[in-house]
Amino acid sequence: MLRKPKHLPHHRTGAAQRGDGRDEGAAYARPVADPRPAERPEVEVRRSARRRRTVSWRREGATVVVNIPASMSRAEERHWVDEALRRLERSDARRRPGRRAGDADLAARADALARAHLDPITPDGGWPRPESVRWTRPMRTRWASCTPSEGTIRVSERLREVPGWVLDHVLVHELVHLREPHHGPAFRAAEAAYPRGERAIGYLEGLAAGAGLEITGTDDEPGDEG
Repeated sequence: MLRKPKHLPHHRTGAAQRGDGRDEGAAYARPVADPRPAERPEVEVRRSARRRRTVSWRREGATVVVNIPASMSRAEERHWVDEALRRLERSDARRRPGRRAGDADLAARADALARAHLDPITPDGGWPRPESVRWTRPMRTRWASCTPSEGTIRVSERLREVPGWVLDHVLVHELVHLREPHHGPAFRAAEAAYPRGERAIGYLEGLAAGAGLEITGTDDEPGDEG
């Protein structure tokens, strides 16, 4: 939560904060900077007459909700929207998987994503789970791969240094393959359960272009392991 500043340019002074706020090759040795500016997410500003001096924000799906006092000017509103987006981006950057994340960490992350995004859209409430999820050497033409018949998912080491929400999109993509082997309408509908997929795709496209990689999608059709 942030208190409304007396002077906009010096907003940090005296502010009490409560922000809620495929293919393979050599892995990068340091965090990868976002290769192209991310698209600005959808923002919903909610004004409240009961709020006097505080500002807060949170994500609701793909939308960033910013709560401000009804008395704020439009200039102050723009300022706090920009500030909320900046801080959320910084928070996302700190959630990179990192070099120390092992296969067990990756598998636990995949299971949490399945519970949060895929189980709820499954009639029986249980999306198929992989037999194994592991890191693998950078692949030449894809970020990750899945073999549905074996229940195995492999994720390129290149993705250790991307923001967590980018890795999460890739994992959801591969988890969807466990039920939908091909990239058809049913696959795309299930993949869309992860709200930041389009943004993650843009990030990966920029990363591939900046590094000169021949990667044009998250993976190939399962079975085309190449």
